Amino acid sequence: MVPAAERWQANRSGERPEDGGTVVVYSGNAQRSPCDHENATYCEIARQLAAIKGFAYGGLFDASCAYAGPLYFVPSDTFVTLASARTLGIHAEQHLFGGVVPYPFIATKTITHALPASGAKAPPGWSFELAQRVRDVVLPGYSAFSIDDARDAGMALLRHGALRVKMASGIGGLGQWVVADSAELDACLQALDAQEVARDGLVCECNLAQVETLSVGQVRVGDLLATYCGTQRLTTNNAGEEVYGGSDLVVARGDFDALLRLALAPAALEAIAQARAYHAAVLQAYPGMFASRCNYDVAQGCDEAGRRYSGVLEQSWRIGGASGAEVAALAAFRADAALDAVRASTMEIYGADAHVPANAILHFQGVDERAGPITKYSTLAPHADP
Repeated sequence: MVPAAERWQANRSGERPEDGGTVVVYSGNAQRSPCDHENATYCEIARQLAAIKGFAYGGLFDASCAYAGPLYFVPSDTFVTLASARTLGIHAEQHLFGGVVPYPFIATKTITHALPASGAKAPPGWSFELAQRVRDVVLPGYSAFSIDDARDAGMALLRHGALRVKMASGIGGLGQWVVADSAELDACLQALDAQEVARDGLVCECNLAQVETLSVGQVRVGDLLATYCGTQRLTTNNAGEEVYGGSDLVVARGDFDALLRLALAPAALEAIAQARAYHAAVLQAYPGMFASRCNYDVAQGCDEAGRRYSGVLEQSWRIGGASGAEVAALAAFRADAALDAVRASTMEIYGADAHVPANAILHFQGVDERAGPITKYSTLAPHADP
């Protein structure tokens, strides 16, 4: 486990937000244009955060508006420079639900792995030491910022079995391809935009044929801190693609010590240890970053040869698929000071006939202009150790 001296969160100044502020949704840092169901989810979560903080809900941020009191931002993406956050008055984790990093690539999958060779292309600010610090807590793989480097990475991995190519910009399981030989690798890479690869990078990683994805995370809003571990579900979207379908979390009030007091399975304990080590290494490599919402996906499973792996896939320091569950748990902890743990879930259901439970918090139900018919909601349940 990571020593207590290693901080999970960065830049805790001890600052307490003032009363009478406003929570606003901010899309000015979006790496892509959010669709209808994403915007609706961001707004619903921002409303819940406003209630938790005792702030007003201000809707979408308007730079021309004279807001009363301090602003608390719910951005659609991680801020990818410190300066872009500071222009809005965001200087610490108390000012937003999300995170701020000093370089764009830090907010993507590409920070997880080493470059395929010492002379491979790398973006400005790249940490060559980070890959060495996390190599024991991630899957075998490489990051690349050119098609040629990606081919070198892929060929090295193919010696051990099939690999997965992942674009840095892919979310929810999209932007990924499994390749089994050099011909498939070449076909995959030739179909990619070389300029996009040079700008954002991609990941070549060993493919797990049988896999479960766990989520480990922590959120801090005002004086509330919640820490969790859980699993993700896959579903089929309206195009027939396998995508993210929701999360089931065990959420504890407090830090990791509180979570670890609960009865957790060995696989969960392994994932927690790996996520904590990964996060500590990132903070050491990029000390300027800070985040109030941290989520790490940990893959556990076997490759085609039956070899078992467990490792962090990627990080998220922005509002994400599990955030509805995270904020629902925080609201429950705010409402009941004696409550120490809950089970919280999110559901994403494609199609027009989804049933929403009576006790659910509905985030979106309708026809999205990109995704088609989709329903998104979160639920809470009591936690009881088995």
